[in-house]
Amino acid sequence: MAKKDKENTTVEVSGNDDKQVKKEKKEKNKSEKKQPNKVAKWFKDLKIEFKKVVWPSKKTVVDNTAVVLAVVVASAVLVGLLDTGFLNLLRLIYQQG
Repeated sequence: MAKKDKENTTVEVSGNDDKQVKKEKKEKNKSEKKQPNKVAKWFKDLKIEFKKVVWPSKKTVVDNTAVVLAVVVASAVLVGLLDTGFLNLLRLIYQQG
């Protein structure tokens, strides 16, 4: 079977080529079909991931929170003491100068 392409030249096309072209068109149409809503898919995936999470017990959360608060308070006291010490040191230096 002969067909003319865009440049008006004759091209020989066999029956197998027609089947291949039809197959490619079907595959293209399948890929062009409407994609599922990406936001909805994201939430579905999020729900699945949350089911996989191993959540800590209440006791673990309370214990870890207490440790964090203790470290924050200790750090604040340390920084306050260092600040006061350096301030007194600077006062001594300026009073003698």
